[in-house]
Amino acid sequence: MSTILHVDMDAFYASVAELDHPELRGKAVVVGAGARGVVLSANYAARKFGIRAAMPVGRAQRMAPHAIFIAPEHHRYAEISARVMEIFSTYTPIVEPISLDEAFLDVTGAQKLLGTGREIAQKIRAEVQSKEGITCSVGIASNKFIAKLASQHCKPDALMEITDDRIIEFLHPLPVGAMWGVGPKTGESLQRLGLHTIGDIAKTPRGTLIRALGEAAGASLYELAWGRDFRDVSNEEPDKSISAAETFAQDLDNPEEILREYLRLTEKASARLRDRALFTKTISIKVRFADFTTINRSKTLPLAIDSTQEIYEVVRTLYQALKIDRARLRLVGVSLENLQSDAHEQMLLGSREKGWRDADTAIDRARARFGSSSVRPGRLIDSEVDGEGEKESAKDDGKS
Repeated sequence: MSTILHVDMDAFYASVAELDHPELRGKAVVVGAGARGVVLSANYAARKFGIRAAMPVGRAQRMAPHAIFIAPEHHRYAEISARVMEIFSTYTPIVEPISLDEAFLDVTGAQKLLGTGREIAQKIRAEVQSKEGITCSVGIASNKFIAKLASQHCKPDALMEITDDRIIEFLHPLPVGAMWGVGPKTGESLQRLGLHTIGDIAKTPRGTLIRALGEAAGASLYELAWGRDFRDVSNEEPDKSISAAETFAQDLDNPEEILREYLRLTEKASARLRDRALFTKTISIKVRFADFTTINRSKTLPLAIDSTQEIYEVVRTLYQALKIDRARLRLVGVSLENLQSDAHEQMLLGSREKGWRDADTAIDRARARFGSSSVRPGRLIDSEVDGEGEKESAKDDGKS
C-alpha cells in the first residue's frame, strides 16, 4: 500500500511577506496591489473578513479597509519554494510539485529508514519551519485525492492522516465542490441531479453520471466518490500549459489596442514555449469583461507549432470570431496547451526556405544577448511610444 503526502504551505505568499516584514505579524495581510488587481494570497487574520484568493483587490479593500495590501514579490516566492522542494527531496526522490506552494510526495519506500508517514510528515513540517520560517500543513493517505483533501481540512499548521478504513466516513459527508474536477458548471449539473454531497454521487449509478456529465467526467467523479484514485506521484510530469494574462489598469474597448495586448502576451508565452523546446497544438484565449464575466475559446491544430506569428494568427482569429467590438474588457489571456516535445513540419508548395521559426530563433538569440526589449514587433513599439505599454501584467502559468 502506498503512503502519499500532500504538503501545502499555509497562506504562502502572505507568510513570505510576514517573514520579510516581521512588523506585519498579527495584522491582516493581503498580497495583491492596485484596485483592479486580484488577491493572490491572504493570511488567516485577513480571511476572517471573508477575503479569499482570486477576489478583486477593490472588493477585498471594502471588506477590510484596515488590512495591509502589499505588492507580490514573485522572485522571493520562487526562491523559497525551490528551497522547500529541496527539503522534500531529502525525504524521497518522488516529489511532484503542483505549484510553488504545494507538492505530492510518495514516501512509501522511505518508511523503512525514516519511520511512518505521520513521522515523516512531522519531520518535514519541523524542518520547513526551522529552516524557512514558514508553516505547512500535510495530508497523509494511500492516494493523492484523499491526501489533498486531508491537508485542506487540517489547515493551518497541522497534519491529518486518513487511513483506508476511514476514507468513506471522511469523504461522503463532504460537499460536491470539494472534489477534483467540480467547478461551477459541473457543480450546477450535480445540483440539478439533486446531488449535494460526495456520498450522493457515490450512491448514483455510474451510467447516470456519465449520461449527465460525459464519459470522462462521469466515470472520474464516480471513482473519486468512492475514494479511488489510481494516479501515481510523478516527478517527471510534463508541462501541461504555458499561459500569460494581463489585467488592464483601465478597461479597454478599442479592438486594435486589445489585439496589441494579445500580441504582447503571445510573444511572452511563445518565447517560454521555445525556451522549453516545446510545441503547442491547442491555443486558447481568455476574455474577461468589465462585469467580470469570463469566456474562453480555443482551437486545436492538426500540427503542433511554436512560432510567435503562427500562434498569434490563431489568437487573433479566435478574438475576432467573438464579434465583441467596443465591449469593455478588463483582462485578456493566452494559453498554449496540448504541449509536445517535437512537431512534424508540413511542407507547403512554393513556401519560403526560411520561415517564421527561423526568424523567431534569431530573435530569441538577440534577446538572450541584448535583453528582452532589444527586438520587438513594430506594432508594440508604436504602442509603447504612445504610452500604452505600461499596464499591470500578471502571468497565469498553468503549472509552469
